[in-house]
Formats: sequence, structure tokens, C-alpha cells
Amino acid sequence: MQVHYGLDKEFNIKNPVITTGSFDGVHIGHKTILNRLRKLAKEVNGESVLITFHPHPRKILYPDTAGKELRLINSQSEKIKLLKTTKLDHLVIVEFTLDFSKMTSADFIRNVLAGKLRARKVVVGFNHHFGHNREGDYEYLFELGKYFNFEVEEIPQQDIDNETVSSTKIRKALREGNIQRANAYLDHYYIIKGTLENGDPHLGSNGFPTLRLPVEEDTKLIPPDGIYAIHLISGNIYYRGMIKIRRPGGDITLHAPEIELDLHLFEYKNNLEGQTATIHFHKQMRNESIFTKGFDLLEELQEAREETEELIY
Repeated sequence: MQVHYGLDKEFNIKNPVITTGSFDGVHIGHKTILNRLRKLAKEVNGESVLITFHPHPRKILYPDTAGKELRLINSQSEKIKLLKTTKLDHLVIVEFTLDFSKMTSADFIRNVLAGKLRARKVVVGFNHHFGHNREGDYEYLFELGKYFNFEVEEIPQQDIDNETVSSTKIRKALREGNIQRANAYLDHYYIIKGTLENGDPHLGSNGFPTLRLPVEEDTKLIPPDGIYAIHLISGNIYYRGMIKIRRPGGDITLHAPEIELDLHLFEYKNNLEGQTATIHFHKQMRNESIFTKGFDLLEELQEAREETEELIY
């Protein structure tokens, strides 16, 4: 997958089949669109293209309301990592600014889809809107596609367990600590990617050597405080273990880099400090009550470790 930053370059993409969107989570609905994109690209001997945006448009358009507390399932580097697994040919990351938000849907079609990228086909998800004030929709895109000589296809609404898959529902599941539901919606593990540091020395001296995982971006959504079963991948090495998540002072408004994430890996032998790693979440083993209701943390960690080691994963 080739990653392109911005639109200020010449693109040499063969018969582009294009979709657009934030694609936060790269969930099962997104994968349906991308699978269709790749199939259509193959049919026209072309290449698949996703245009996405950073920062998330809501953070720019509504910084004091809807965007203020928005937390995202993926950081930008996590999203790139997940998109690479879909065999997408090209990812175009557009910086979303107030000026860009004022581009009309007609100008976006004329200047970007038809002009800059020379679209052969455009694929959109169910109920997709774009352009200034979200004025553009499938019907409008379809009509202008005929004028600019590209085809348009809409993907029907996708369901899982009779519930509409959306990034909003995945965020809700994660905020509730319901990792298994979130993973089902995502069709992959919820992940956190970062560079490992030395962990909590107090836990280390009490039989739980840890590594700390600082989070890359303020807007990353972190599950509630508690203990979670995870596995970690660094390079080609796979470790099973647990992660303890704790917000100092119990402050739920803290941004991701301020939250403590301490990893305890089973059968850990290598030096991973300074290494980039990806944490894959499986299940919540203990909730936030272990920090607020007088539990003995070391006892809870020991019991959670025993239970986690019995899991098949």
C-alpha cells in the first residue's frame, strides 16, 4: 500500500477506484467497502484508493461541542497499519482544515475525484455525505459522475448480529469495557500501538514486572480502568499477558497520554524497552472497582493472571 500525504502532488494511479471517509476503526463495515473496492479495481485493471482525513473532521468543525470529547478507535499510525492488511493499493491522507471543509461537494468532485485523481469509479457507503455542510450525497455524486465520466456505486447498509456496524457503536462498547463486542464489530482486535518504556517499579518488585506503553495521540480512545487480557506483538515476537489501565485520580476526562498503561507479559525474556509494539485486547478481566473499593491490587493481579493464563488465545 502506498501512502500519500496531501493532494499537492501528481498522482500516477491506474484506473483509480476510489472511496472516501474517516474509516476510524477499519471495522467490518469498512472492510466490506474496501473488499468491493478491490474487486471493482481488478475488474477494470485498476487500483484501489481510499481518501481519508486527519485530524478527524469533527475535531475541526465542532471543537467546542461534538468534537471536544471525541475519542478515536485508532491513531493515524494504527489506522495505516490496519489498512495495510486489507490489501488497499493507495491511501491518500488529506489534512482536514477549516478551509478544506468549505470546499463544496461539486468542487470536491471536479477538482479532486475527477481532476486530481482521474477517478474511474467511486464507491460510497450507505448514507454517505460529503462536501461543505455535508451537501453531497450518493444521488448528487451519481449525476456528476455521468458528467465527469466515472461510475458510482453505493454499498448497502451492513449489519452484524442484526445491529448496524458503526464507529460510534464500537466506541460505546470500548467505553463500557466490552472488548469482545468491540472486537466482533471490528472483525479484528482493538489495538494500541506505541513505543515501550520501563514500567511501574512497585509492581516489578512485587512479582509483576511491567512495561509502560505511552499512547501516541490525545484523541485515542482508551477503555475504562481495569485489567485486560492482551497479547503483544513486537517485530515477529508474540507474547501473552495483561495490561493494567489506570487514570490517576480516577479522572475520566484525562487525555490518552496521561493515562497509565502497564503491561505484564507472561514468560517475558527479551528486552523490549524502546521497541515499537502493538497491543491486541481480548477481554476485560477486572473493572475499575479494583482501584476504588479497597481491593488488594496485588491479589487481584495474581488472580487475574491465573484466569488469563487459562484463556485460549
